[in-house]
Amino acid sequence: MVLSDIKQAQKERLLHIDFRAYFLGDIGRSDLIKRFGIKAAAATRDIKIYCDLAPQNLGYDTKTKSFLRAKRFKPLFEYDQSQVLAALSQGFGEDFVGPLKPIIACETPSKLNKPKLDLLSVITRAIHQHKVVKIEYCSPNSGPSIRQVVPHVLVDNGLRWHVRTYDRKTPRFGDFVITRITRAELLDDLIQEHEELKHDNQWNRIVELELVPHPDNVRFPETIALDYDMVDGVLRQNVRAAVAGYVLRRWNVDCTEDHGLKGAEYQLWLRNALALYGVDNISLAPNHKKRNSDSNSEITGK
Repeated sequence: MVLSDIKQAQKERLLHIDFRAYFLGDIGRSDLIKRFGIKAAAATRDIKIYCDLAPQNLGYDTKTKSFLRAKRFKPLFEYDQSQVLAALSQGFGEDFVGPLKPIIACETPSKLNKPKLDLLSVITRAIHQHKVVKIEYCSPNSGPSIRQVVPHVLVDNGLRWHVRTYDRKTPRFGDFVITRITRAELLDDLIQEHEELKHDNQWNRIVELELVPHPDNVRFPETIALDYDMVDGVLRQNVRAAVAGYVLRRWNVDCTEDHGLKGAEYQLWLRNALALYGVDNISLAPNHKKRNSDSNSEITGK
């Protein structure tokens, strides 16, 4: 038996076994029964199949009557760090029947602003169904306005949720902060060719950032290299031009050519500042002077 031959429902249960063994160190029949609502016989069968697929991963403990992670454990599935941390801190999967509970003791930063679900659902349906949305939007710079937008992608910049859209009023691609949308209505208008995401140059352009420990503010650069899993003292990060400014601001990256920003908060320096040429939202980056002064700025939630 190979993993690819197993049906999806059972594969999800095998993933649960693998995850618990990997990150918690044990798995029992009761865990599967509680998690998936299956019978004891089915839970026993799932564990047996898992042991057949990965015989070196588990050992049975007669005292606890559960399976423990073995020393030669090697995960059966591939994991993404963000998904693992989300599962550990918030719970598994899409379990909305009942309150979400962390798997282990964990505290995460509080979100001060959260989108209203009724408004969010209009945006997500528009993205999924390729529709236009009429919104009422409140800007801190220009106040309330009514716009027709074509939403394409949700973007989390670490502080708030945005939606990447084509704005018919501007008209250009840009970002709107979802919590600043006060009303949203799906329209039956057809999306025009130039409004499709494939024509969003800032979204489709990839920028490689070369981040290094700050030459002036960091006493032991090897510590920062460990923090960011740098290779040869450099973290090379490919990001979309449309989100580059958010990334650099979130991580307090000094974007000056002479690494001139002082302060303990600036632990990273962008050593290839020329890569930001033509990035529209680069004004968000710490102290970056825009080289192409005649370029238009994105909406970026203004």
